[in-house]
Amino acid sequence: MTEPYRAGFVSFVGRPNVGKSTLTNALVGEKVAITSSKPQTTRRAIRGIVHASHGQLIVVDTPGMHRPRTLLGERLNAVVQDTLGEVDVIGFCMPANEKIGPGDKYINEQLDAFPTAKKVAIVTKIDATSRPAVAEQLLAISALRDWDAVIPISSLGKIQLDVLTTELVKLMPVGEALYPADAVTDEGLESRIAELIREAVLEGVMDELPHSIAITIDQMDERDDKELLEIYANLFVERDSQKGIIIGHKGERLQDVGARARAEIEKLVGHQVFLSLRVKVAKEWQRDAKQLGRLGF
Repeated sequence: MTEPYRAGFVSFVGRPNVGKSTLTNALVGEKVAITSSKPQTTRRAIRGIVHASHGQLIVVDTPGMHRPRTLLGERLNAVVQDTLGEVDVIGFCMPANEKIGPGDKYINEQLDAFPTAKKVAIVTKIDATSRPAVAEQLLAISALRDWDAVIPISSLGKIQLDVLTTELVKLMPVGEALYPADAVTDEGLESRIAELIREAVLEGVMDELPHSIAITIDQMDERDDKELLEIYANLFVERDSQKGIIIGHKGERLQDVGARARAEIEKLVGHQVFLSLRVKVAKEWQRDAKQLGRLGF
């Protein structure tokens, strides 16, 4: 008897920086969500599409759940809440190498607000600790609630990702594929480029800066011969002092950001890119409803 085809939506939740975006990219097999060591990297729901033999998973990567301190933080939490109200499965990511803390318990409590979604515990980063420590973490996580599945994995080590895909597909409703067989994301090219620029900025900035950075694309022009894509982008910060940090001594840091972003964008589009970055100040934009709207939040 052949397995019925299943298709549906899964969202990974967890504290900021537990590897949700890395896991999304590993399952999709291509970078659809930017990653960074800085918390709160993901700012909106990004869909990655995973194709399996008997099903299709639409992975909705969301911002990390946290107690908000700004209007932007409140809006990011709202993105998470809206997403979780619509998905078929919620995968709660907890690293194997960190004990369950207050943040994890807070998120676990929030999951009760979504009774229709099936709940899966995903123990990430199992290659970063010993087997006894992983076993101990699995027991601790199993005690949090009655999970539909508990699956240990490593995104970077590509350990048990096939098992995770199989188990998630089993929990999806029976139905036809929701996206074409060659689709990897429903993100538009402009959005993906803006995110790659932000990723490049995040790599080189200090801890207080990440939340203050926003990217907009003014213009994208492809040359007639389609061998060069010209991109004109704005990099917004909240204060003049931050503008100086981003630009760096004699513009060196901004040049470095441009070079790294351009390399990633060229991988995405498959040909040469000319990238122009302008750094602008939008004072306290994280707390200003009008400016948040203009910057796409």
